[in-house]
Amino acid sequence: MNKLDRNIDSAGTAELMAQMGIAARAAAREVALAPPAQKNEALAAAAKAIRDSVAIILEANAKDVEGARARGTTGAFIDRLTLNDARIEGIARSLEDIASLDDPVGTTMATWTRPNGLVIERVRVPLGVIGIIYESRPNVTADAGALCLKSGNAAILRGGSESLHSSRAIHACLLKGLKTAGLPEATIQLVPTTDREAVGHMLKGLHGNIDVIVPRGGKSLVARVQEEARVPVFAHLEGICHTYVDKDADLAMAREIVLNAKMRRTGICGATETLLVDRSAPAELLPDLVKVLLDAGCAVRGDAATQAVDSRVTPATEEDWATEYLDAIISVKVVDGVDEAIEHIARYGSQHTDAIVTGNAETAQRFLDRVDSAIVLHNASTQFADGGEFGFGAEIGIATGKMHARGPVGVEQLTSFKYVVRGSGQVRPA
Repeated sequence: MNKLDRNIDSAGTAELMAQMGIAARAAAREVALAPPAQKNEALAAAAKAIRDSVAIILEANAKDVEGARARGTTGAFIDRLTLNDARIEGIARSLEDIASLDDPVGTTMATWTRPNGLVIERVRVPLGVIGIIYESRPNVTADAGALCLKSGNAAILRGGSESLHSSRAIHACLLKGLKTAGLPEATIQLVPTTDREAVGHMLKGLHGNIDVIVPRGGKSLVARVQEEARVPVFAHLEGICHTYVDKDADLAMAREIVLNAKMRRTGICGATETLLVDRSAPAELLPDLVKVLLDAGCAVRGDAATQAVDSRVTPATEEDWATEYLDAIISVKVVDGVDEAIEHIARYGSQHTDAIVTGNAETAQRFLDRVDSAIVLHNASTQFADGGEFGFGAEIGIATGKMHARGPVGVEQLTSFKYVVRGSGQVRPA
């Protein structure tokens, strides 16, 4: 337990957060210059600590899950919160995967020479101090902390109160890794209080000590961050993801993709929430897809055409088309081809992740070109919207904005750049 943890009862939230900001800024200066081997040593040691602490992490997680159940939390929320042996091993492997990535810090992005002989380089540098505000996923503690470390940044993590026990147990393993590698423990700090005022202080920037905020959670959290933040934000809006099945889709492929996109894990932001089906598709396509979903335990809310193929389908409302269910519920609509699908996505989507299933390359390209989302896929499940699946090791979130970072935010997206100019005595003429 660090000093801030011990003093939490006696220090006010404002003072606590101010201290964390100062410590993070000091750590950021040091970790920005740390060689790749030192950062990788910390990540490897943290992965080992995770594996050595499985029982401790599971015990802490059980407390969080018990509390969530007592509050009557939804099944999807419980799924995001719950850890088991396999998921903890996944956390450890993710740390190792991040360690194996190329280090972005100090890499030269471009070099050119001016007519006067000046040599100009654009070089990657860390952002500085990153504040991450997230809700129920305890694995974010490890992923966010590790990605910030690998990219030479300091992190201030503020997890949700519902996952506090789990996050503390995982954070303790990250601290062991930092200590083993001789890096400052303030490189990855976990806010030790559940006081909501802590979030407000982070959004104000902790007196200039936070350089960027990353929210990862529900619509209300993201809305608050975007409304109140006085520092740049990597926006992560709702995951209102669509899968459009075209008339030229392979039926077996469509069935497998749609089922996976909705039901693999219903509580993640990359889960498909709306299925769009081409009206010109073979007659058996829509009934088959609807049956597969219903038989898998997914509630289907559909338009009139969809209701007509199965009596178990309930009517979809206008609200359904704009809803991120994060549950075993899907809205289904029949559309007149790819252009109406694109129009529907533009109207109701969140620019997160959208997919088309078709054997027609021209139709696929039209969809990929015209759907303005952070991630667009052809003949693949929307559940691939994940930094690990992109080869980033992990992600700090999916950015749906268009400034600086978009899509999975990995180590490269957590850097900026500076210009290094080398001369030989040049002065600028009057």
